[in-house]
Amino acid sequence: MLEKEIESYLVAQVKVKGGRAYKFTSPAHRGVSDRIVLLPNGVVWFVELKTETGRLSPLQDAFRREINGMGGNYICLYGKKDVEQWLRSI
Repeated sequence: MLEKEIESYLVAQVKVKGGRAYKFTSPAHRGVSDRIVLLPNGVVWFVELKTETGRLSPLQDAFRREINGMGGNYICLYGKKDVEQWLRSI
């Protein structure tokens, strides 16, 4: 499955849960996550999506550490199965 297909699946399934998954780009800060997911009750997640064999770039890993270091919710999901598992856990 391509990354864009995984991303479309995430967007649709988050909407079913009553949330929104906004595309996130920041021209001045490379490495930001693909999506900002807003869930009911004000829960916010920064979500990076990869294929099952994908890897975080060094800039993406730095962004992950930055968000986690500030107590934020960050997750990198590898493929549709990871998306499904994460959605069941939230």
